Amino acid sequence: MSSAPAFAVVPQGGAVPRHVAIIMDGNGRWAKQRHLPRLAGHKAGVEAVRRVTRAARTMGIEALTLYAFSSENWRRPAQEVGDLMGLLRLFIRSDLAELARENVRLRVIGDYRAFTPDLVKLVDDAIARTAGNTGPLLAIALNYGAQAELAAAARRAAAKLQPEQIDEAAIAAELETVDLPPLDLIIRTSGEQRLSNFLLWQAAYAELLFVDTLWPDFDGEALAEAVAVFGRRQRRFGGL
Repeated sequence: MSSAPAFAVVPQGGAVPRHVAIIMDGNGRWAKQRHLPRLAGHKAGVEAVRRVTRAARTMGIEALTLYAFSSENWRRPAQEVGDLMGLLRLFIRSDLAELARENVRLRVIGDYRAFTPDLVKLVDDAIARTAGNTGPLLAIALNYGAQAELAAAARRAAAKLQPEQIDEAAIAAELETVDLPPLDLIIRTSGEQRLSNFLLWQAAYAELLFVDTLWPDFDGEALAEAVAVFGRRQRRFGGL
């Protein structure tokens, strides 16, 4: 059962971004600081996902994209990869009913079909169950890498068009985020300041915000503060 946040999450003044993407970083460090196994940090990170997705809905953010598993994360120990897959299963099974009830439409970007067949079916069923919803969009990046996305988009465009017809709009039309609003804000937690192969094309004119908070400690208040920072920025898109 969802509950309303106990704080005001609607920022006062300034624009609310339509589309926010978050690089959820710092689970391992959060666990290490507490002398806990890394799995404990990932479990705490799932709780942060719940808090932030609920807060985003309250704020009126149209689309929230979360970087859950990158194409490079396969390099982690097999036990940790398995733990992450288990948490994904748990999140879908425990939170899908709430997402459906709250009129949230679930999307997945990335090659999640590389996962085990049971997990692929679980994701497919979750997407299908929320496909008819008309409210906020929650996009989860699973086995996602922006460079691979761009290469695939270029191949699809080249199969349809002559070379001289391939421009920015043609590439954008082949991206996995084509049905999402333009990306306004990227937040990365844990103090790291890089995009890590995440939404490279989409980030061309997005505002970037790097915060020191570790992901398991990120919450609705932190998101509201990030949105307030966004609202104070001047976005000129190359103009004056």
